Amino acid sequence: MSLTRQDVEKVALLARLQLTDDELATMTDQLAQIVDYVDQLAEVDTDGVEPMAHAVEVANVFAADEVRPSLPREAALANGPRTNGRGYLVPAVLGD
Repeated sequence: MSLTRQDVEKVALLARLQLTDDELATMTDQLAQIVDYVDQLAEVDTDGVEPMAHAVEVANVFAADEVRPSLPREAALANGPRTNGRGYLVPAVLGD
């Protein structure tokens, strides 16, 4: 499958991206290489290969649940631009 500049322009339009001519040329080349690689993968014979969730065998990748003290409110709110001591202050989305 070949990828054209018009294909990239259409995808950019749908994604609401404003690309320059240089960016369009670069993206067209890079995306065409990706599509060509995926086409190569489609040629691989996978008959008799069982589907798997992970490429390597993984067992119990989750940490154990442990009860610990939570973060103090002041520390949790410290990086917020506007707080009232109880939570973050944000602009109203709906009218009063």
